[in-house]
Amino acid sequence: MPKATTKAGRKSVSSATGSGSGRTSKSATSTSKTRKKVRRKTQAVTLEVLVDMEIGEVWVLYQAGPSDMIRNFLIENYLPLVRYTAERMHTRLPSEVDVEDLMSSGLFGLMDAIDAFDLNRGVKFETYCTQRIRGAIFDELRAMDWVPRLVRSRTAKVERARRSFEMQHGRRATESEICNRMEVDKNEFGKLSRDSKPVGVVSLNRKWFETDSNKDVREIDVVKDHRQENPVTQLQRDDLKLLMTKGLSRAERLIIILYYYEEMTMKEIGITLDLSESRVSQMHSSILARLKAQMQHRTKEF
Repeated sequence: MPKATTKAGRKSVSSATGSGSGRTSKSATSTSKTRKKVRRKTQAVTLEVLVDMEIGEVWVLYQAGPSDMIRNFLIENYLPLVRYTAERMHTRLPSEVDVEDLMSSGLFGLMDAIDAFDLNRGVKFETYCTQRIRGAIFDELRAMDWVPRLVRSRTAKVERARRSFEMQHGRRATESEICNRMEVDKNEFGKLSRDSKPVGVVSLNRKWFETDSNKDVREIDVVKDHRQENPVTQLQRDDLKLLMTKGLSRAERLIIILYYYEEMTMKEIGITLDLSESRVSQMHSSILARLKAQMQHRTKEF
């Protein structure tokens, strides 16, 4: 008896299991058939059909059966939103930041928003997408920024306190007044000041100021080149050299030029002119005395 009961129980369990698996396989089969039908319907849709459809219908069709064609259509449809967001953010950024770079970063945010958007939540896609685009642009700006975010936040904190004091009192704030405004001691404020003054990097292609012509003046156009000698100074030196060496013999002119301009020693000048060092020194003293007497009445001109 126990064995018969056990066999019967096994049969009933197996029959029940078989009937349950049959229902499960039937539902799975119907679901796969429905997905295949939706997929075939999505693949049958052409670009001309998508253009004639409402954007809500395109979203329903895309989430029922995603395809690259419908995704590309949605990206092109919302691309002006990326440009609008990038241009608005560009107005608050330095001029060396290219708006095209912001649009490229925002495009990745748009693609992520299309993939993650849930139509059943009842949220407008433009509202959801704008935040994702802004977030992608901010992430790219933080990645390009070589200054840590902590330094940026401390700089902004000090500047807010400074502007607040100046707007209230109408004058420039001192360090002690900023300390009182921020409620920190001098040591802490010194640390904040050091962190808020990092070494700046300036693009030489940044606009310096606008002109009436088509070409704007850039930073590189106004940067002073210290390696280049001022032509006016060079002309003045040449004129002075010509004036001082006027009336001197060839040997005397060479002594002056070699000693003061070529910075040669008396010994080296003697070897060059085939003279003794003492003779060169004697001629140098004589030349200086003569030039001093010659230029004494022209002191005001110099």
